[in-house]
Amino acid sequence: MKKYLITIILTLLSVAISFGENNIKIAQTLLDSANAAYSRKQYDAAVDYYKKILELGYVAPEVYYNLGNSYFKQNKITDAIYYYEKALKLAPNDQDIKYNLSIANQYITDKIKPVPEFFLTKIVHKTADLMSSNQWAITSLVVFIIVVVSALWFLFTRSMSMKKTALYIVIIGLFVSSVSLYFSGLQYRRYIKSNKAIVFAPTVTIKSSPDKEGNDLMIIHEGLKVEITDSLNNWYEIRLPDGNKGWTEKQNVRKI
Repeated sequence: MKKYLITIILTLLSVAISFGENNIKIAQTLLDSANAAYSRKQYDAAVDYYKKILELGYVAPEVYYNLGNSYFKQNKITDAIYYYEKALKLAPNDQDIKYNLSIANQYITDKIKPVPEFFLTKIVHKTADLMSSNQWAITSLVVFIIVVVSALWFLFTRSMSMKKTALYIVIIGLFVSSVSLYFSGLQYRRYIKSNKAIVFAPTVTIKSSPDKEGNDLMIIHEGLKVEITDSLNNWYEIRLPDGNKGWTEKQNVRKI
């Protein structure tokens, strides 16, 4: 029975590996086709190829970025902003993405100034943006391994100078590992778990309550980035960059 079970497991593993390899080959072929179409200024075709890559499950900032560029070239600014924002979630310190996003945002109707951040919060966020959530997590893990090795070194070495050095490494390493882990969680909450969305309807009337009979509070337009703060039936409560809140139908926005 065990032999049959092992055979089945090995067969399933080989099929999974083969499927993964096939997907990688397909994704690479699609990427080559997408880049070639973009170079030939066939932006519709490029969009189709990049989206097929995403459908295979290969999510990468470069794919989102190139998809944003393809939409921008077609003057589809809202779609471009949406995919630039998705790219930025995965690569928050990428200057090319930030630059192209800033250019695209110049074309939207609503120029709402965001609520200014407290200067210490701004410093923390800028520091966190040096790496992605995964990169900070890996840094934390690597440094923690160094801490463990240094702790063992401290326990087993007989040299006092070596013990002193190992102790310093442990203390500094624990601090660096903890800070890296904090930044990893911060980036995860800010980008991966954020409730940010892009307005896709050309014109949206923000309501005071989640129904069409609610009072009209303001009008916003497509391309604006908002934050979803609540949900009820087919309605979202959203917060604008300046802090104002209101309700809109879910179909008017698309989560990043």
